[in-house]
Amino acid sequence: MTILSPLFFDKKARSTLSIAVLVLTVFAACGQSRAQNSSVVSNGRAEPVVGVATFAGGCFWCTEADFDKIPGVISTTSGYIGGTVINPTYEQVSAGKTGHVEAVQVRFDPAKTNFAKLLAAYWPTIDPLTPNRQFCDSGMQYRSVIFYHNADQRQQAEASKAGLVSSGRFTQPIVTELLPATAFYPAEEYHQDFHIKNPVRYKYYRYSCGRDARLKEVWSKKN
Repeated sequence: MTILSPLFFDKKARSTLSIAVLVLTVFAACGQSRAQNSSVVSNGRAEPVVGVATFAGGCFWCTEADFDKIPGVISTTSGYIGGTVINPTYEQVSAGKTGHVEAVQVRFDPAKTNFAKLLAAYWPTIDPLTPNRQFCDSGMQYRSVIFYHNADQRQQAEASKAGLVSSGRFTQPIVTELLPATAFYPAEEYHQDFHIKNPVRYKYYRYSCGRDARLKEVWSKKN
């Protein structure tokens, strides 16, 4: 039998210790990676990840109200996107002079909903067949648009639109645009949560604009 020197055992112990430290380091890194997938560290505190999506569907009062009903939506903000003027006003956008469209930016909890579900909820709230118009509001500033924030959202939006086309539900072309998200400017404060702050006026506008009547016409039968 070979007799091993104490130096050998010292080396072996150091080697074992090194391996243990390496394993612990890998596990710590994996744990940190998982934490980063579910939260973002801000000011030393872990903040939950929040998804962002932006949709244009005519009057943002109505689009905002529709998305507020979806479980997992954290907040909705009415605003303007897609134009060339910095910090446009409602008067400028509604006059069709800035290139912006009325839109709603949706912040959502990815643990409770996702972009695919938001897309599925979006389509039945718009008229995808009429260009440069949504219900009683006409002009490019009221056209329907899905603004994607990254390559994954673009792929999902394209697949969602293609699926609607191939479903055979509509014989008319679907004119809803898919565009990259650009600077989003929140609308004036009196537009935010309009359906909550002014429920009577909101309901009157929605009814008189014929939104729900047109939605029923578009989505209840093949067109």
